Amino acid sequence: MSTLPVSSLLHSLQHQRKPLNHRATSLALISLIVVSFYIFFVARPSLDLAPIALRTDALGHAGNTHPSHPQDKDDPPPSSRLFRLPSDASRKTVAVNRPQVTLDESQELAAVAAFVAALPQNMIPRSIDPSKPIDPQLVLDFDTRSPRAADEVNQIVKHVWARYPVMLFTKLHHANSREVRRIVSNLDLRPPPVVIEVDQREDADVLIPLLHRLTSSTDLPLMLIGGKPVGSMDTIRDINESGKLHKLITNAGAVIDGAKKKKGH
Repeated sequence: MSTLPVSSLLHSLQHQRKPLNHRATSLALISLIVVSFYIFFVARPSLDLAPIALRTDALGHAGNTHPSHPQDKDDPPPSSRLFRLPSDASRKTVAVNRPQVTLDESQELAAVAAFVAALPQNMIPRSIDPSKPIDPQLVLDFDTRSPRAADEVNQIVKHVWARYPVMLFTKLHHANSREVRRIVSNLDLRPPPVVIEVDQREDADVLIPLLHRLTSSTDLPLMLIGGKPVGSMDTIRDINESGKLHKLITNAGAVIDGAKKKKGH
């Protein structure tokens, strides 16, 4: 007698649970939609800024591990997390719009001398016009449009003549060239003179007239002491006999008989 009422009651409860289950499922779906909307349309812009902030902080601390260009030191990036570095295209546009450093003849001579003395494979392009100022980008290894380019040029001028106080531009099979090489060789200089056999270089056709323009010389050999051309072969002979050549070389920073003293130690 009691079984029927209980069965009826259970059957009634099952019918009541179905609407409840439908409601719970609907609420779960609505919640999922709301969370998805928040993630993709509200939270996503904030998440996108995170890598940029980290990138900025990394750049702020990267100076000790990666070499930077002079121009990178002028304007250090701010510490703001919202700071964005300009795109490569924007940075190139700024550099292109900035005027290039100009070289006077003494600076151009120093740049060319440093370029050809640094590596044997450094060649002046044959496409240039040696009667006109050379494009600084061809012989300088830094950004010639940087705000600090002029200072960099002055440093190169000082450095090249301190490192190479005596430079000779000669021809390999040439009587005067052999004579000037012998004169300098007998001085046992320290640092040793730099000798460029111009006629053996692939860029001889442009380098020789370029040197003539920058030094007002008309022939080789060309002797530079402290970045200054000494003059013709007759002048070199005269100042060598008078002792003036020794004084010029010493004033430029080279030590006569310095190579012998170094060997003695």
